[in-house]
Amino acid sequence: MLLTHEDKHPKFAVVGHPNKGKSSIVSALAMDDTVQISDTPGTTHKQRSFPLRVDGKVLYELIDTPGFQRARQVLAWLESHDVSADKKHEVVQAFIHEHQDEPRFNDEIELLKPIMDGAGIIYVVDASKPYGEEYEAEMEILRWTGQPSMALINHIDEADYTADWKRALEHYFKMVRTFNPMQTDVAQHISILESMAQLKEEWIVPVKASIRHFEQYQRQMLVQSSRAITKLIYDALHHVETLTFKGEDATEDEKTDIAQKYKEKLRLYETHTQARVENIWNHNHLSKEEAMLSFDTLDLFSKEAASVFGLTRKELMITGATSGAVTGAGIDLLFLGHTLFLGGVVGAAVGGVGAYFGFEELSEVKVLGKTLGKKYLQMGPMENRNFPYILLGRAIYHATTIASLSHAKREELTLTMDSSFKDKWLDEETRKTLEGYHKRFRSGDVVEAEVLAEYEEVVMGILEGLIGS
Repeated sequence: MLLTHEDKHPKFAVVGHPNKGKSSIVSALAMDDTVQISDTPGTTHKQRSFPLRVDGKVLYELIDTPGFQRARQVLAWLESHDVSADKKHEVVQAFIHEHQDEPRFNDEIELLKPIMDGAGIIYVVDASKPYGEEYEAEMEILRWTGQPSMALINHIDEADYTADWKRALEHYFKMVRTFNPMQTDVAQHISILESMAQLKEEWIVPVKASIRHFEQYQRQMLVQSSRAITKLIYDALHHVETLTFKGEDATEDEKTDIAQKYKEKLRLYETHTQARVENIWNHNHLSKEEAMLSFDTLDLFSKEAASVFGLTRKELMITGATSGAVTGAGIDLLFLGHTLFLGGVVGAAVGGVGAYFGFEELSEVKVLGKTLGKKYLQMGPMENRNFPYILLGRAIYHATTIASLSHAKREELTLTMDSSFKDKWLDEETRKTLEGYHKRFRSGDVVEAEVLAEYEEVVMGILEGLIGS
């Protein structure tokens, strides 16, 4: 059970030298992309709290703080007071009280206040820079506070002085861990939380409870993502677009218009699902050119999209053959008006060849309502067997990218083509399973909730395999 009182959850002040990645670490561990991050030293001037909430409960709280600016002067002031170890925290409090209105010590006051209010210490260093004695004043000040502390070794650039840093840090901190906020995953996140639990005996139970809730939270996000993707595939395959017309026959412009509206609706289904998945994983402020995350120039209906995310022509023929014949106007559409087979070519053979030649077609444009006096064009449900695999592949690629994306990243995100991605999730057995559901989705009939739940389980298994690998 989580802590009863809101103010009892563990709090950790993330402190250190300016521009060593403190805010990036706060952003990654709090799963919050609103944390202000900049390459300019001294971006953070005031302490700011970032609690990680799950279902309205705070699991733990991270406090982003300014960097040390005048550590040697502060330490000199502290050491001018000759006191025993049990009184040193009182001297730190006295320093805060005496200098809290002095601008020159603003950053030190801001970072020390939450620590003296009971927050644990996470001291951040950059192992791509050499260790220097100037850091010892900062670490000694933190030791004067008497609060439990650990050090995180960050790597901002390629150079590596980790060994030197570890030797120094182990003299001052109970625990020393390496943590890259730009490449964090669930296992690494939990490992840091377990280290936090060991800092103070009173934190073991609440932090362990937080870890359980965090693991449940991760699964909850996977479930919600699978549900969103399932809805996308069903809605897209099931969708029907209509357009009324007044003439005796529909014009070519009207046929083009309904086809365009049909495609735009399917694009909207995709972009709305992307936004939903980004919200599920707390990525609400992604830096991107468009309102929704796009696949660069890889449009949903482009040949490139089909080649990267869809089935090959051979796979389409096999899929069509195992699904049976394409009938009536569907065959005419797939063959584009050419009679390539004469006589009794039916069943699996027709289905396979129909799928082959239907690689780029979506759905037939039908003229309906003649007997009712109000004629209209209808496009949909989806007839193309390849389309659901293109759409599903893109949705899975997007979801796995977002789920694995650190909240500390601020550069513009663009999804790029990955021709090998399909091989990571779509094997023959999965394709056969999916095709059975896709056939039902594009039939135009209402599909039972139980069937959608089964499809969701398939998607969930795919996401777990990719994100966990």
